[in-house]
Formats: sequence, C-alpha cells, structure tokens
Amino acid sequence: MGLELYLDLLSQPCRALYIFARSNNIPFEFKRVQLMKGQHKTEEFRKVNILMKVPALRDGSFTLAESVAILLYLAQKFKTPDHWYPSDLQKRARVDEYLSWQHTNTRAKGSKVFLTKVLLPVITGQPLSAEKLEFVIEDLNVVLKQFEEKFLQDKPFIAGSEISLADLVAVVELMQPVGAGYNLFEERPKLAEWRRRVEEAVGKELFQEAHEGIMNIKNLAADEFAPELLESFKQQLLKQV
Repeated sequence: MGLELYLDLLSQPCRALYIFARSNNIPFEFKRVQLMKGQHKTEEFRKVNILMKVPALRDGSFTLAESVAILLYLAQKFKTPDHWYPSDLQKRARVDEYLSWQHTNTRAKGSKVFLTKVLLPVITGQPLSAEKLEFVIEDLNVVLKQFEEKFLQDKPFIAGSEISLADLVAVVELMQPVGAGYNLFEERPKLAEWRRRVEEAVGKELFQEAHEGIMNIKNLAADEFAPELLESFKQQLLKQV
C-alpha cells in the first residue's frame, strides 16, 4: 500500500498538503473525504483518523493526523528542497514560529469570516448582522496587520528569500475569506505581492486548481449537506457568533 492522503479541498490545511505534495512530485493516492456529506464521520474513516478530521495520512500501516505534522513528515521522508523546512536553525525557527502562531490567528480569524459570510446564512437561513460581520472582519484585519509587520516585514517570504511551509500554510488560510467574498489582498499591496510570489513558487495552475472549489463556494446550498449534519453544524456556528 502506497501513501494515501485523505483530503477535502474546501479545507485550508488539506489544500496546503495537496499543493505541497503535488509541487514536490510526491506520489500519493488522493482519498477524497467530503466533509459536507459527513464522510469524515464514517467508521471506515475512523480507522484512519480516530479524531474524524481531515487531513489525514496513511503510509502503509502508519497513520498520522494534524496538517503541520503531516507536512513535516512528508518534507523529511521525501527529502524535499531545503527551503521548505530549512536546515538553518534560525530560518527553521521562523517557520516554526509562524506555524505555532497561525492556529489561533490567521486560521481562527480567517475561518470565522468564512463561516459567518458563507455557512451561517446557508445553514440558518439568516445572514449575520452587518454590525457583527464588521466586528468579525476587524478581528481578521488586526491579524493581517500583525502578519505583515511581524512575519512578512520586508522579506519576499516568511523565512527569507525562498518559500517555506509557513508561506504555504499562511496563503491557504488567507484564501478562505477571499472565497467568501472578502478580498483581503485588494488594499494590501505588500500582501498581494507576497501571494503572487507564493503562487509562482508552487505553480499558478496548481494553485488555482487547488482553490477552484473554495472560489465557487458562494453558490453553496443547504441541500448539499448531509441532513444529519445540518443541526450540529448550525449549533456549532451559532456558538461562534
């Protein structure tokens, strides 16, 4: 049995893994797990990841959860170019620093914009009030300012002159609000240039392919969700707004 990656490309971490594996010619079998259909809740998938979340990896009898852990596993197993996870101690520390920070910042705030602008209206039938939405977007704007000033600064990429895992993990998160209709790059030229460099580094065609689903997510309808998931999704969303 070869390497298997269990992914749904509507998920930001799944896109990071997909782009990383494809851009580095890592051979893998794409196992699609449709979150909206509840395929991550099946007993079959539970054998791969008891946490019942994507992404997940199976490499022979070895299974692994959590996107950052999977990215590091692939980088080291397949000896990908050093710039992805640098051997230089301080450059690697910069990558680790961002990967540690992003969970409760770019990921959390970007996801919330997506959830409130796209999923909440579809599942509850009512959009979030303009005041609450403005508050959610302002939270993200604070994080974007921190990202530019702390992590990007005046460098081409987070760890220096070449792309790293940190850049890839960052860009897929920032594309989530874009898919929801909030073009956060529009009035941020430094961020827009960084995104362009990341796209070119991994290949624009691959980048666009990975993001095709999320860029069309505004056409989402409630009947695309498994009925048994709708109520649980609704309760989760309402707790966040």
